[in-house]
Amino acid sequence: MEPKFPSIRHPFLHPIVLFVATGLGLGILFFFTDLDLQLAITAYLVIGITLLISLVDMFKTLKAGQWGLDVLAVVAMIATLVVGEYLAGMIIALMLTGGEALEDMAAKKASRELDSLINRRPRFAYRLEADGTTMARVPISEVEVGDVLVIRGSEVIPVDGELLSTRASLDESSVTGEAIPVTKYPGDAIISGTVNGSETFQMRATTTAAESQYAKIVQLVEEAVQSRAPMVRLADRYAVPFTIVALLVAGVAWWYSSDPVRFAEVLVVATPCPLLIGAPVAFMGGMSSAASANVIVKDGGTLERLARVKTAAFDKTGTLTQGRPTVARIETVGGTETETLQLAASAEQYSVHVFAEPIIQQARQQGLDLIAIDHAQEVATNGVEATTTTGKQLRVGKSAFIAEVTPTFEELKLAAGETAVYVSCNDQLVGVIVLADPLREAATATIDWLTDHGVQQMVMVTGDMESTAEAIAQEIGFRAEQVHASMTPTDKVDVVKAMNSPTLMVGDGINDAPILAAADIGIAMGARGSTAASESADAVITSEHFARLADVTLIAKRTVSIALQSIWFGMAVSIGLMTVAAFGYLPATYGALMQEIVDIVAIVIALRALRLHRHLPSRHLGERSGQHRSLSVKG
Repeated sequence: MEPKFPSIRHPFLHPIVLFVATGLGLGILFFFTDLDLQLAITAYLVIGITLLISLVDMFKTLKAGQWGLDVLAVVAMIATLVVGEYLAGMIIALMLTGGEALEDMAAKKASRELDSLINRRPRFAYRLEADGTTMARVPISEVEVGDVLVIRGSEVIPVDGELLSTRASLDESSVTGEAIPVTKYPGDAIISGTVNGSETFQMRATTTAAESQYAKIVQLVEEAVQSRAPMVRLADRYAVPFTIVALLVAGVAWWYSSDPVRFAEVLVVATPCPLLIGAPVAFMGGMSSAASANVIVKDGGTLERLARVKTAAFDKTGTLTQGRPTVARIETVGGTETETLQLAASAEQYSVHVFAEPIIQQARQQGLDLIAIDHAQEVATNGVEATTTTGKQLRVGKSAFIAEVTPTFEELKLAAGETAVYVSCNDQLVGVIVLADPLREAATATIDWLTDHGVQQMVMVTGDMESTAEAIAQEIGFRAEQVHASMTPTDKVDVVKAMNSPTLMVGDGINDAPILAAADIGIAMGARGSTAASESADAVITSEHFARLADVTLIAKRTVSIALQSIWFGMAVSIGLMTVAAFGYLPATYGALMQEIVDIVAIVIALRALRLHRHLPSRHLGERSGQHRSLSVKG
């Protein structure tokens, strides 16, 4: 259920809660001074207003197609008015209003880690003016690409950029998860959201604030904070049977005792609302723990699905591999090494693929002048097609893409972790650039961990050619039938849809966006991944550590367990109290007080999810042996 009352620093300082508590206090005074009329008037006023608020909220909930347990609280309050159990009715009213306020406070405590990312967002930047000496404080929204910014000690980097000073020491833990300060040198990339050390330095902005890496993370966090924890749906599955049982027990007790008071006494302890708020509080706690582990989960439903995942698919480049390829060598065919590199870099300027940047960087390091391009187009999963200003037709990409316009040639044999980028000019193969992209640290150990924890089928889906994909597959222990190479985005979606649900997809590139959206759970490696991939995913790993996948999976499983413990605890205790009340051994007033205590205990149980990030698999996966396990493949 969603909080019905506006949030406030302390739940029992809310006006509605104060009103009900004051009414209950007066009611107790009137009860012990035998002022029955005043007690009745107070009860009808307090319970009547609470009923009005609850009925309006119940109507909205039912209109949205959801069924909650507020109906029991409403029936119980009406019953206490009918039979004259005024104090019990006002205690239920306090339980309902105070519980909703308590839920809001608990949820805000659970989302503290998520909020901290938003609160750290810088508001201003210090821009160096054209004279090279004057420094102006400007709103972060006014920073433009190319502006020179001055970053003082301990300040948060406002936008992405490149270092201009001789060195800088940055704390990247809040963004990438790297605990050790990272030293940067001139020309190195600076990530927004990271924290400067003690030395002031200068940097050149390469993005605006709206397009920066930290802005993307903040956007994901805001979506997570604003989302309704869908675990409430799981709690609501118990609402109908529990309501039927409660009404049945209350009715039988009334019939057997011929006393309508017995009906009210049973329903007073059968009102586990806000008892079942433990479920959404647990999921907010799980999302908070995931954020502490550098995984932004957009909603609680993702954790619920991830806890049951049985099949998984992984992209290769930037996901299983580090996504930091470097030029290993250049094999010439119809041209020189210099010509091959120059043509490739000229076309790759117009590509967003992870292989583009290392080729361009290699050309710059060799001092090559890039050729002017008149027109360029990136063909998804294939490469770049470009036309120079002098009319030359260039193609840079995978072998099949080049083979479409070039006479038959023999593909280059590659070692594990290597990828070939073929370069053609005017339908003639010029050369092949070989890039090396090593496997991510702990990738194999993480795959093994997932297998040990219930993931029964795993595959690799990649747009790379088969020889490249199989080289990486051998390193992580995948068999040939688990590798799907030369895949288009549509092909990848078809592979995932054919797998047993619930399916997990992990990717990072722009071409992974469709499959991340199609999978039951899409997780993006978002530290350097594309915006499209992050927006399509259900969760985003904001660090470079692949083992975070095991972390968030464990958090999901334990969060569901804690939520279910809270639900079953509340229901078991409520049923026990209902049985006692049915036999007339639990007066309505005492029953209401006992139920209030049970509600608080259920919330405390749920808040254990806040500590799930303290003992995670990533702390030891990197130390596991590299032994490979044969993974089962279904269908």
